[in-house]
Amino acid sequence: MKKNILKLALIIGSLSLNMGFTNDHPAYQIYDKNNIEAKYSDLIKKANESDIILFGELHNNPICHWLELDITQDIFNNKKGNIELGAEMFQADDQLVLDEYINKSIKDEHLKEEANLWKNYRTDYKPLVDFARDNKLSFVATNIPNRYASLVSRTNISELNKLTDQSKKWIAPLPITIDMELSAYKNMMDMFGSSHGTDLNPKSFVEAQAIKDATMAYFINKHFKVGSTFIHFNGSYHSDNYQSIYWYLKKYNPKLKIMTISSIEQEEIDKPVNEYKGLADFTINIPNSMTKTY
Repeated sequence: MKKNILKLALIIGSLSLNMGFTNDHPAYQIYDKNNIEAKYSDLIKKANESDIILFGELHNNPICHWLELDITQDIFNNKKGNIELGAEMFQADDQLVLDEYINKSIKDEHLKEEANLWKNYRTDYKPLVDFARDNKLSFVATNIPNRYASLVSRTNISELNKLTDQSKKWIAPLPITIDMELSAYKNMMDMFGSSHGTDLNPKSFVEAQAIKDATMAYFINKHFKVGSTFIHFNGSYHSDNYQSIYWYLKKYNPKLKIMTISSIEQEEIDKPVNEYKGLADFTINIPNSMTKTY
């Protein structure tokens, strides 16, 4: 009798303990452009059918970087290795040293010493670069050199015309069109126009952002190969709302099939927020309590 009572107590205790863990505690939730819950497999299916994938990340979010590598690996397998990679985090004039590392001509420490690497390169972007290196893939440094973007933000975009032809190799062909009515740029203008205590010229700041977007789009389109998929990693604000890089890519090549991914943080990831509807083809909702890489 006592043994049966003890056994029943253990069963009840076990059930009580397990009940505390009946709810999932996911690290992310994916939604489509209509704010409808989507699966990882839905994202991969559309990715396999796309020419260009713009993965809009939160730069210091580990979930973004984990998914970037997983998505890259899955598309690589599905496309039988027929992919190219590129990233905002590498400036165009670092392409030579990046190529030398990818081709195993130089060591890791040489890349670190000679390229303008972000402070979270080793934890967040090195796995992607090494994936390209291990699988003999192209990895394109798409961003404008910081010194030229800084020149524009301090003065105006016309100053780029004074650069040498050699310098202009690392920039989208000039002149570039800037649509100041795009919400991505208009919101920047409004934000800086209402700010006080800054010497920044709002128009020049937007021009600097636009030349970054145009340059990234230019190098993506330049290196894209028909029949392959080019996966590009950039801050979400560079491709949200089908603007910025996306807008310039369509200017360069209207026929491109482009898929966009955005990343956001919110308190309850299982409750889609209406303001994010139409933000991207897929939005990755991540708990705002997620740890950061820096």
